[in-house]
Amino acid sequence: MKHFQNKTKLASHITDLKSKDYSVGFVPTMGALHNGHLSLVKNGLEENDVVVVSIFVNPTQFDNKDDLIKYPRTLEADIALLETISDQKIIVYAPTAEDLYGDQVESQSFSFDGLENEMEGAFRPGHFDGVGTVVKRLFEIVKPDSAYFGEKDFQQLQIIKKLVELHGLPVNVVGCPIHRADDGLAMSSRNARLTPEHRKAAPFIYKTLTSAKIKFGTKSAKNVTDWVTKQFENQALLDLEYFIIADEATLKPTKRKSTKKSYRAFIAVYAGDIRLIDNIALN
Repeated sequence: MKHFQNKTKLASHITDLKSKDYSVGFVPTMGALHNGHLSLVKNGLEENDVVVVSIFVNPTQFDNKDDLIKYPRTLEADIALLETISDQKIIVYAPTAEDLYGDQVESQSFSFDGLENEMEGAFRPGHFDGVGTVVKRLFEIVKPDSAYFGEKDFQQLQIIKKLVELHGLPVNVVGCPIHRADDGLAMSSRNARLTPEHRKAAPFIYKTLTSAKIKFGTKSAKNVTDWVTKQFENQALLDLEYFIIADEATLKPTKRKSTKKSYRAFIAVYAGDIRLIDNIALN
């Protein structure tokens, strides 16, 4: 498996591949890979000749420095896991912050038509500036034909699509279904940090989302939101940060339902000091 730490060498290799008419897929990750990441890579391999997987814990998208320090870094294990899929068609790019950012590790400021101000943007100021900065840089280095993102970070997916639109980047952004454990918990690198007790409690998040979806068929958004809030009052191990029903296109919270719009429920929960997010399409 080819493994690059230098963006210039990676870009040169990709230029060589494209000169041979190879199509290039791209899966950006922060490492600590799991089956959810592998499902994105497999989707990429089905549609492209090669897939570049970036492994980089991006400092500019963490508003909590403690979270950045504790974020798992398992590069050797990540590469070994990718090799179980293909050691010929996957290229790993694992840069240092200096290679990607140079001397100044800082975010650009972006406007994503207001998408950045909702939910995660409201609770994690500056987060999507960091996401936009690193993804734009990675797109410029890798120059992928298509890039694959999981719907677990649905707001991020919508923002990446908006980034591509606003900056005229020649990348097809593909959203892929949420990959879940057998008990429903959405796959996340942070799951590995859960205590056994919190891991046992965490599937309640998805269970509540599925019940909320059923209720949304006959109840108002406010009624469903109030019901979800009440469910978490009885969960000693889980602390609800937010539950929001929003328009999928604008991510604006829903006050009154319309048959002409698509809605999605978004949730953020603390299990101890581990923050977990999830979402579900409602109609």
